[in-house]
Amino acid sequence: MPDIQSKLPKPVEKTPEGAEHKQHSIVPRSSVSGSTLTLVVAIMAFLASLTLGAVWTVNDTAKSWQNDVSREITIQVRPVNGVNLDAALISARQIAGSFAGVLSVSVVDNDAMEALLEPWLGGGLNLAELPVPRLVSVTIDETNPPDMVAMAAQLKATVAGASLDNHRAWIERLTTMARTTILTGLLIFVLMMVATVLTVVFATRGAMAGSKHIIEVLHFVGAEQSYIATQFQKHFLFLGLKGALAGGVVAILFFLFIGWWASGDPADPASNQVEALFGTFGIGVGGYLSILLLIFVISVLTALTSRFTVLRHVGTLDRSSSDE
Repeated sequence: MPDIQSKLPKPVEKTPEGAEHKQHSIVPRSSVSGSTLTLVVAIMAFLASLTLGAVWTVNDTAKSWQNDVSREITIQVRPVNGVNLDAALISARQIAGSFAGVLSVSVVDNDAMEALLEPWLGGGLNLAELPVPRLVSVTIDETNPPDMVAMAAQLKATVAGASLDNHRAWIERLTTMARTTILTGLLIFVLMMVATVLTVVFATRGAMAGSKHIIEVLHFVGAEQSYIATQFQKHFLFLGLKGALAGGVVAILFFLFIGWWASGDPADPASNQVEALFGTFGIGVGGYLSILLLIFVISVLTALTSRFTVLRHVGTLDRSSSDE
């Protein structure tokens, strides 16, 4: 008797709904090269964010220094034998105050002079025994400054030992230093972006080497170049976004910590030194927004670099097949 059950059709195994339509990426989702690339992008994003924040800080600090220096000039009155120094200071103050464009004039008192000299000569100074020049601080209107040449000539002719310092040399040095620092920072920033692009190129080639046969089969059966490139682009966009986000967030936390530390204990000498050089070391809202923009730029740059690398590789396959 024939086996009837053997003649019956075998039951069809049901698959989960939509499983037959699920597409798998041709790029391995988790690999050592992918994790390494994420770490490298995170490090590059962190260093690039630090460079960008440092450039932002130097630029803001230099502008603040220039504004502070340019709105104030100083009259130096050196001790001269036979000349009453206090009377000379009063005369210099009156001459400076007579010029249009001068907002205020004040003689730097003994306590302020001792505080200025204390870091170099120590405390408990007796200025009467030291042949140091005394200072007259003059605040000027930057929009309508006084005639510096006429003021310097009148001081020299009227007050013995008096000279005018408009801090022009300091302003020029400050501007040169700030520009040099900013250009150096921008150069370092560009080199980091170039290094990131090269890293993505090598990572993409490594991923293509692992999927070489799949790419060739897809290409020769008619898959478009854009489809293959899109698979890699999505993969590396995710890796770039993850790495850039990690590096950018760490950089933002670093600047927040430095800003909090710099504006902390006023009795801390290190904190005072940092505040004197860089203010509160805050990059402001614009600086933080620029770091967030940098995260987006690095992510897009990673994806586009991967796409162009794949398109170039597939293009070589086309040329190879046409030559054959």
